[in-house]
Amino acid sequence: MFVRPVGVLAASLLFLSGFAFEVRGQQAPATEDLPLNTVNEKASYIIGFDIGSNIKAQGLTLQVAQLLRGMAEALEGKESRFQPAQVQEVMTEFETVARAEMEAKMKEEAERNLREGQEFLKANALVEGVKVLESGLQYQVIAAGNGPSPTAEDTVRTHYHGTLINGEVFDSSVERGEPATFPVGGVIRGWVEALQKMKVGDKWKIFVPSELAYGPEGARGAIGPNQVLIFEIELLEIVK
Repeated sequence: MFVRPVGVLAASLLFLSGFAFEVRGQQAPATEDLPLNTVNEKASYIIGFDIGSNIKAQGLTLQVAQLLRGMAEALEGKESRFQPAQVQEVMTEFETVARAEMEAKMKEEAERNLREGQEFLKANALVEGVKVLESGLQYQVIAAGNGPSPTAEDTVRTHYHGTLINGEVFDSSVERGEPATFPVGGVIRGWVEALQKMKVGDKWKIFVPSELAYGPEGARGAIGPNQVLIFEIELLEIVK
């Protein structure tokens, strides 16, 4: 969801609204000379870094000098150089351009991910031991168990390790050192199908096409649009 640039800054500084500020120095020193010794100096840097991180996460392109000047003048208690009507006009135009740029970027990323995912699955289907289901889900048995299989209504406890096709880890109960418990019917379609075919004690590696995962929308964070997901899943137990 698109967030107004001003909203990003407001959110970043909301918790500071009860504090009084004093601007020290009119020009930022060179990075290598920047003192970070006192609590106030460190906190100032941390807050600035947080604001910058939030702006970057929104995919916005801003002019740093003008951004810092605006913040400095606001903290000095000066009046804005723009009237409210001008602010509305500028930010509406900025939002329109930023949204168009973001949509174009997402479309390009979605097309690239779809193409790369299809190529990966096509090649992976030929790997020895990999089985392909009618839905397009692929799996490989790492270890076989002999317990019962869960239904869509069951709750299960699993260990899993999730990566993208480039090997990047996006989620892992294994790395957290704690198994995950969840209803079978409450996860992505690829998991729902795989879990009902597994037996307690099984360990599978599954390759989930994007349409059985998060599709063209992706998931906020590490999973982009149309990305194939790879999981190693160990079915530990069916929780009664």
